[in-house]
Amino acid sequence: MPKHQNDRLQGTLDLLILKVLARSGPLHGYAIAQRIQQATDEFLRIEEGSLYPALHRMTTNKWLNAKWGTTETNRKARFYTVTPVGQRQLQEEEQRWTDLVSAVSKALQFA
Repeated sequence: MPKHQNDRLQGTLDLLILKVLARSGPLHGYAIAQRIQQATDEFLRIEEGSLYPALHRMTTNKWLNAKWGTTETNRKARFYTVTPVGQRQLQEEEQRWTDLVSAVSKALQFA
């Protein structure tokens, strides 16, 4: 489902989740949040109230597959992987992000 142009900043979480999973392979929700936090030098902290609804929505949209498994601490958790549809969505999200950064840079130089 295409996103409205103004949804770009709100869609950043989708981009981050897709990128982390594309690079890392199957991860559970807590590990995804940790990877994002580590990758951003602790700048971004993804709260459960944002992460799990996003994972559910992305699974519903067929961008992610979810399977039950056991964590390294022997807990039951859902592990997420990127689907082929999710790979295409990742490419679209990366392009949208690049376009947004370019446009904001132009606006900042102009102002």
